[in-house]
Amino acid sequence: MAKLTVLTLMGLGLALFRDHRSSYEERLNAFREVKPVELPNCNLVKGIEAGSEDLEILPNGLAFISSGLKYPGIKSFEPDKPGKILLMNLNEEDPAVLELKITGSKSDLSSFNPHGISTFTDEDNAVYLLVVNHPDFKSTVEVFKFQEEEKSLLHLKTIRHKLLPSPSTLTHLWITYPWIL
Repeated sequence: MAKLTVLTLMGLGLALFRDHRSSYEERLNAFREVKPVELPNCNLVKGIEAGSEDLEILPNGLAFISSGLKYPGIKSFEPDKPGKILLMNLNEEDPAVLELKITGSKSDLSSFNPHGISTFTDEDNAVYLLVVNHPDFKSTVEVFKFQEEEKSLLHLKTIRHKLLPSPSTLTHLWITYPWIL
């Protein structure tokens, strides 16, 4: 009798789980077909034809864009060129992108492979850009100071450590607690 009760309860549990799972998939539209939509105000931005991975917008309308990520399994549109950080002023009528020159770097910029980015503005309104970089498919965080007049990035330091398996976590941590660096 105990075996029959256990089997009955297991059967009921599996039936409820199956119904709950299919209901969950239905509510989330897990199997719906996504139809392309033509957006009326979308335009190709010249200078980002190779795509971008991340973007960070400052309150003043300046946008930093990481471009050129090369990673296994991801198609690269410019496999022979290093990655770059682009700048765009979203307040302009017809915004254009500008590649930011990187100064002060002792590392090999030919292996610059930017992934995620985050910004931090200190009390003096200096803007710092943290870039998750994957040179030679390793992971580092590059810390830059944005020099608005020169439209360039001054490289301050490279952060790498075996205990940082996910560097993008560090960039978010630094935004919350900037004194840790």
